[in-house]
Parts: sequence; structure tokens; C-alpha cells
Amino acid sequence: MDKQEVLNAIKKVREQPKKKFDQTFDLILNLRGINLKDTNQKVDYFITLPHKIGTKRTVFGLIDKDMTTQAKDLDGFLAKDDFKNYDDKAVKKLGKKYDIFIAQANIMVDIAKKFGKILGMRGKMPSPKGGQVIPPTANLKETKEKLQNTVRIFTNKDLSVKVPIGKESSKDDDVAENVMVIYNYVIHHLPQEQQNLKNMMIKTTMGKPVVIGKNE
Repeated sequence: MDKQEVLNAIKKVREQPKKKFDQTFDLILNLRGINLKDTNQKVDYFITLPHKIGTKRTVFGLIDKDMTTQAKDLDGFLAKDDFKNYDDKAVKKLGKKYDIFIAQANIMVDIAKKFGKILGMRGKMPSPKGGQVIPPTANLKETKEKLQNTVRIFTNKDLSVKVPIGKESSKDDDVAENVMVIYNYVIHHLPQEQQNLKNMMIKTTMGKPVVIGKNE
């Protein structure tokens, strides 16, 4: 697959009827031949894209008191001393309200005990691979900015993945470059590389998907 094939697919998507809002461009990856029960074939990648995906995502910090001052740069935070005030119902509300959770590394044991079960079920438990588990010396403002462009490639039972790659207001070239970064990363991490990729499609929020590389 080359960049021009991606640009052609984006063009076809843009030819569809417009909506009255700035729709999100989504990339859909349909995989095949992967045994999800085999840990060596598990598909769970975090990729930081070169261009903005457009949708602002809220970031919540689970931290110790030494980081509370700079945690004001986040959309919300909870200090370790206050963990005891949160029951499962309160944790569920947090999981629903915020998109991304970051965790201070040296209190991960406490975070896992209180939040692991519920955030894990929602796919929001902080992951070191995603840059969401941070040292006490981390710059939270920079962490938040980086996470805005980080996407997760995680397969469900039907081996399909959907990730945001930009907005209708984004430049075609930027959207295409985001696609290429995802494609190149995923292909080189799949057990059988290209053979495990059935197809890739691009669509807008309410539009019909267009297969990348498919002839007219």
C-alpha cells in the first residue's frame, strides 16, 4: 500500500454527502488468521501519530500528593490520599467521564487495587506501553499533549479495529500520513505481517466506508 492509494480513498469519502458538523475520519483495520488465545499473537499496540486527530480527549491523573500542583494541567486528578473515598460506583463514573487515565508509577500497586478491575473492563487502565504510567518527575502538560495523538490498536473477537485519524477539516495529506504510520507499524508487528491484514477502510462518522486500494 502506498500513500496515493490512501489519498484516493480519502477523496472518495469526501465525495459523500456532507453533514452539518466536522466529522471524524476513522480508519478501520480488518484482520484475519490471528489466534487471540495465543499471547504471542495478541494485538494491542499504542501508536503516536504525527498529526492531530482532531478530537480532544480528556486526561485524568491518578497521582500522589507530590504531583498535585502540576496536575492542574490535566482535565482532572485524584490524589492517593483520596482513593479511599471512592467506591466502585464512583470509579465507574470516572471511567465513563474521562477518556484517558494516567498513573504515577511508584503508586501503581495502590492504583491497581482500587481502579484496576473497573478501568480494565473499560480498556482504560493506564498502560506503560501507551505512555500512561509516568514517573514522579514527568511533565504532565507534555504527557497530556502527547496522549492526544496516541491511538490504541486493540482487537476484539471479530478482529476489527477502528481508530480516529483526523477530522474533515484536516488536510488530506495529514490524514494520509497518519494512516501510513499506523499501517507500517501494524504490518511489522503482526505475526504473519501482510497476510494477517484482510483490508483497511476509511470512513467519516456517519459516512460509508471506502476500502483503501480497491479499484473502482
